Amino acid sequence: MEYNVHTLDNGIRLLHVPSPSAISHACIIINSGSRDEKANQMGLAHFIEHLVFKRTEKRNTNQILTRLESVGADLNAYTTKEYTCIHASFLNPYLDRTLELFNDIVFHSIFPEDELEKEKGVILDEITSYLDQPEEAINDDFEDQLFAGHPFGRNILGTPESVSGLSRADILDFIEENYRTDEIVVAVIGNYPLQKFVKIGTKHFESVKPNISVKNRIAPQPNTTSNIMVNKQISQAHVMMGTQTYSLHHPYKAGLLLLNNMLGGTGMSSILNLQVREKYGIAYTIESNYSPLSDTGIFALYFGTDKEKVDKAFKLIYKEFKKFRENPLTEIQLQKAKNKFIGQIALGEENRIGLIISMAKSLIDYNKIDNLEAVFNKIRAVSVADMANIANEVLDEKTLSSLTFYPVED
Repeated sequence: MEYNVHTLDNGIRLLHVPSPSAISHACIIINSGSRDEKANQMGLAHFIEHLVFKRTEKRNTNQILTRLESVGADLNAYTTKEYTCIHASFLNPYLDRTLELFNDIVFHSIFPEDELEKEKGVILDEITSYLDQPEEAINDDFEDQLFAGHPFGRNILGTPESVSGLSRADILDFIEENYRTDEIVVAVIGNYPLQKFVKIGTKHFESVKPNISVKNRIAPQPNTTSNIMVNKQISQAHVMMGTQTYSLHHPYKAGLLLLNNMLGGTGMSSILNLQVREKYGIAYTIESNYSPLSDTGIFALYFGTDKEKVDKAFKLIYKEFKKFRENPLTEIQLQKAKNKFIGQIALGEENRIGLIISMAKSLIDYNKIDNLEAVFNKIRAVSVADMANIANEVLDEKTLSSLTFYPVED
């Protein structure tokens, strides 16, 4: 896909992706997330993401929230372990309005004390709600198990104790230390000439004060395998298993993405869904996921089942893992898997907001953006030998950790 990048003097990059649609999508991505928090500041990056919608130097909460919604647009945000993202979808005439609002809430929020206390209550309710959903809570607890003692293991929401202790000074220090202008991308996909987009983007972002401070990120140590069972008053067993694995920059990244898609990825025809759910009726939900990060990665598998079926589910899963390790795929099997994965990626291009966010992240991670054909070629280049090596490194049950939430009587 065609794209253009214009870098402002302060380091902020403007990413332009032309599209003939009447609907535009925009985002501002900041290379800063929960991994950048200090140990006593758990939940701070997510807290800031909430608070930028509360009050700026010239707008109150209502004015912020209605600035785009009043013209039918959608505005939202999220925080991950490594990124903060604010995004919007809108009709083409409102590009200037959207980028002006992005600038206002990211660089001119004032974080008043009354809003801090109010939003702490909202997030504490969010934490309580999340804890009531074991299928969600187990994912964060498992990452804490994999990355014990490292920021990657911390819950993005924080804890009730950490959130309650956050201050305005914490917020301002975090932004100063982590919102590096050379690691911020403002991206738009829409029907605009490049010159118009650059003019509007420059108008709203060239005045941002440069911040090229050095970020102090520490790579996690390899995890020690552990298998933990936690008794809970729940009706169904919930299980996570997995390991630390390849980063964004590892040559096996494409291969593991492909392997994950075969095992438990998108769709009902994944190997684990067919073998564990469809053939034996053991688990209603079984899925796997590979999340590559800047200096590590996470391969994880989740399933939920009745407590008496947990052992059987483990055996079936390990059986499929063993097949991958000991019986290399044939060229025909590998080609079918590639065709399926490539087709899913191509269809995913229709999600334009997801596309522009992905392209902006790629610009931060790799300082370039591969077109679809380049992405497909990386998948096509994965060999049978690569898949065998990946399976033996990632799917060895002796190196996989697990966490089980096990139902007990009241």
